[in-house]
Amino acid sequence: MNPLHPAVLSGDSVFRIHWILGTDRLLAVCHCGAEREFEDPVLLWDWLLGHPDDHQASPRSVPAATPQPFHEVFA
Repeated sequence: MNPLHPAVLSGDSVFRIHWILGTDRLLAVCHCGAEREFEDPVLLWDWLLGHPDDHQASPRSVPAATPQPFHEVFA
């Protein structure tokens, strides 16, 4: 495996959590495309694991961004 191009998981059980640079906030991204910002990681996981009861992808939801290769993110 090339360390500059790590494998990217996908599927109905993959959740992503992104730290929003320069803040204390986290962006939760569900496999359905729904996104929400949190300060509390416990609330974040409750929201993610509550799918589909707690959220659904809606027309206002921004689809999850396609992950960039490691070298482009930190270049």
